Amino acid sequence: MSNNIYLHKSLAADELLGHVNEDGKVYKHRFGPDKYVGRVDLESGKVYASKAGPDKKLGYVELESGRIYRSDLGPDDHIGNIREDGRMYRAVAWAGDDYIARIETPFVVTQGAAAYLLLVMPTLEETST
Repeated sequence: MSNNIYLHKSLAADELLGHVNEDGKVYKHRFGPDKYVGRVDLESGKVYASKAGPDKKLGYVELESGRIYRSDLGPDDHIGNIREDGRMYRAVAWAGDDYIARIETPFVVTQGAAAYLLLVMPTLEETST
């Protein structure tokens, strides 16, 4: 079984981005077979992007709070949250968080974090350029 991930579209149907399997593997939706893009360690909450050679650690989720962090050089950045209802929010400094995506329920918080870092954030970064 897998959980589909949808990007929120205001006043339109939400866009299917991909899915996360029970084992933590994340696939990007595309015409033809879906593309494997990365995985999450379901116990630690660490998210890895699939690369040639060793996988690259993108970030992690705090299992209790659902706070999602991106790992870069320097301190890790809090970039979003996932809530119990499957809704994903982008962290906005000095303002309320923005609702940006959702994962089908039931899900595990680590699956949601993987979807956020591997599917949602890259899609938002593509559309903002």
